[in-house]
Amino acid sequence: MKPKIGQQAPEFRATVVEGDNESEVSLADFRGQRVVLVFYPRDNTPGCTIQACSLRDHWSKIQGKARVFGVSADGVASHKKFISKQELPYPLIADEEKTMVNDYGVWLEKTMMGKKFMGIERSTFVIGPDGKVEEVLEKVSPAQHTRQLLEILK
Repeated sequence: MKPKIGQQAPEFRATVVEGDNESEVSLADFRGQRVVLVFYPRDNTPGCTIQACSLRDHWSKIQGKARVFGVSADGVASHKKFISKQELPYPLIADEEKTMVNDYGVWLEKTMMGKKFMGIERSTFVIGPDGKVEEVLEKVSPAQHTRQLLEILK
């Protein structure tokens, strides 16, 4: 179940990729800061690339307002390639065990061309300095996501 506005955001400890480097992060590391978790289905797919590049292209307006992390179930190697190929200025979390996507309620049954499968629903959570969920953007359009996020981060 997705955490709702005003609820404590689920804690996590995960592998994060920033450029060629990888390390471990947890939500607790950022207490006192705003955190944005951008859950997306897969690296290097058309919609996810549009969304990621839009964040990159508007980074100067986002930077400093929150710590932003892209989150998908892709592995470290995939994230490194995606960051390098698209020149992404923000880190990506590798949630290969699907712990975060389950804790945040975005691992759901989806349907494409009549076939059902499990996947990540494109969703964004804005978490306040106190660790509580401030905003949830669900089923966002890749092209509209950055505009919506910038409105929230004003």
